[in-house]
Amino acid sequence: MGKDTLSVTDNRTGQQFEIPIEDGSVRAMEFRQMKVDDDDFGLLTYDPAFTNTASCRSAVTYLDGEKGILRYRGYPIEQLAEKSNYLEVAYLLTHGELPTRAEYVKWEHDITIHTFIHENAKKFMEGFQYDAHPMGMLVSTVGALSTFYPEAKEIYDEEVRQLEIKRLIAKMPTLAAFAYRHSLGQPYVYPDNDLSFSGNLLNMLYKMSEAKYNPDPVLERALDVLFILHADHEQNCSANAMRAVGSSQVDPYSAIAAACAALYGPLHGGANEAVLRMLNEIGDVKEIPGFIKRVKDGEGLLFGFGHRVYKNFDPRALIIKKLAYQVFEVTGRNPLLDIALELERIALEDEYFIERKLYPNVDFYSGIIYQSMGFPVTMFPVLFAIPRTAGWVAMLDDAAQKIARPRQVYIGAEQRDFLSLAKRNSTGG
Repeated sequence: MGKDTLSVTDNRTGQQFEIPIEDGSVRAMEFRQMKVDDDDFGLLTYDPAFTNTASCRSAVTYLDGEKGILRYRGYPIEQLAEKSNYLEVAYLLTHGELPTRAEYVKWEHDITIHTFIHENAKKFMEGFQYDAHPMGMLVSTVGALSTFYPEAKEIYDEEVRQLEIKRLIAKMPTLAAFAYRHSLGQPYVYPDNDLSFSGNLLNMLYKMSEAKYNPDPVLERALDVLFILHADHEQNCSANAMRAVGSSQVDPYSAIAAACAALYGPLHGGANEAVLRMLNEIGDVKEIPGFIKRVKDGEGLLFGFGHRVYKNFDPRALIIKKLAYQVFEVTGRNPLLDIALELERIALEDEYFIERKLYPNVDFYSGIIYQSMGFPVTMFPVLFAIPRTAGWVAMLDDAAQKIARPRQVYIGAEQRDFLSLAKRNSTGG
């Protein structure tokens, strides 16, 4: 019977070490005991971008990229997308269990009563240039909310922490909608708390002169499903930013602003925009073979395929593909869909892509849906930030969290003596 340990021989010294294996991992600090002499700092592990380093223990999201599995708190994403709604999933992520009926009614009420933002926060947003990017406005305004709720810095007060969780989940759609309306030069629309979470967002985005906005139920449900699929995704770039900044014990608004800033980047929240840009550049189904050849020759990139974690189908992509057809029944068929479907068909039958395990990911169809619902590409990362807030705040309660302070492998100069400017030669110090 094998032991749950890792035996390591340091060939520099001949010393042997036995390191415990816990939950399929070893603690990096165990390697610090491996030294060549007493003055040696100890062995470090080097892992740029954390490709094989676990920064925390989590009971929130389980992901198996080899098998294409994604679960929130143990529940398969397919079941949640089919049977649940975003607010229920947000409760699951933040509380650990699905709510009872009474718990859900209270949770829905508690979120609903916090959808409005302070009028001064609205004035803050009005100060942005008319063509400001909605995501830049969201990053700034979320951070500014920390000045409206100074008690939020009491992060170890359970009652305060739960209140800020509700405020953040409730106010993100309002901030997002106000940023969108500002970018169009349209008046802000206040929340309608008679509507669902997704329905209210559509109301704040699209209501014009009508007395009461009635969202299309298909689009309302589609947006809710998209929010469920984007609610959490393990320790991705923005989650890591949230944890790193939050580890300093800053208020959650500031930490969420950092997470939004990470999501702003084109390699994270802007990925579905890249897919749309690619499909538009292809332009026509008959141009796909030529595009595929350029990709193989290293002259182009296939966006929306492959994933840092998934080495099989992204389960979210399969759900979104079905969702797209439901949306198009209301909005009309997006002409980019035919290009996307043919591109997917060819790529999935081509050995070049099969060998590299390049399968469609969540971004391949989400951008097409958002565009068909009338969203400009500048809103895509904002729409990502709204549901991901639940996943971010689910990490606030971690007793093992310490201030983030990664080590580095120093490869610079050894000690040098300073020379005055007059004594330095033309090549520098």
